[in-house]
Amino acid sequence: MTRTPASISRACLCLATAAGAVLLGAGPAAAHVEVEADRAQALAENVTLTFNAESESDKAGITSLRVVLPKGIAPADVTYEDGPEGWTFGTSADGYTVKGPAVAVGADAEYSVRVRQLPDARELAFKTLQGYGDGRVDRWIELGASSDHGHGHGNSAPVLKLEAAAPGATVKSPAPTASPTPATSAAARPAPEASPASTPAAGAAVESGGLSAAGWTAIAAAAVAVVAALAFLLRRRSRAS
Repeated sequence: MTRTPASISRACLCLATAAGAVLLGAGPAAAHVEVEADRAQALAENVTLTFNAESESDKAGITSLRVVLPKGIAPADVTYEDGPEGWTFGTSADGYTVKGPAVAVGADAEYSVRVRQLPDARELAFKTLQGYGDGRVDRWIELGASSDHGHGHGNSAPVLKLEAAAPGATVKSPAPTASPTPATSAAARPAPEASPASTPAAGAAVESGGLSAAGWTAIAAAAVAVVAALAFLLRRRSRAS
């Protein structure tokens, strides 16, 4: 059968389309933030959560991850366990931030925290703002688009699915409110001591119900001057007489 130029063109187009689809399917998945737990069970205590933030930038490394905690987990319930070298941990009113020197460009940032107790829920979403050294911010904050494995994709927040609570498990009393660190809370810093220049001089202290020491000194000097003047006048009169 003789193929016409038109049929040959259509066949080439179909092959090119199929090849493109295969290449797209074999490409890397969209970057996102994942969360895993050593015990993903409602009301479990002292659970370690590990977060892995994939990089979407080929120009700058990841420098910070700001997390808004889900309902049932307070910032005081979270402690830092491990993360990139040089990174630090600090809490805020609704969550926490881990940050530090930028990781290598294109590298993922992984860290772990310990949670005092997971709430009684079916799944937990950890909205995350992922910052880079050049000021870029990726927002993994959307809800309702988690995968079958409990990991958020696209702009979805990382989601952790929980198994039902163990029989007899109960909600523990709230943890004491954690004191803010000096680096993140100006209110926690002690008030500076007054400098010597701002304190009253010792000789200027006002006595209760009377004059200051400087006032008495001035009065005494004036009295001495009056006595000296009178003595001088008396001596002149004596000489004149």
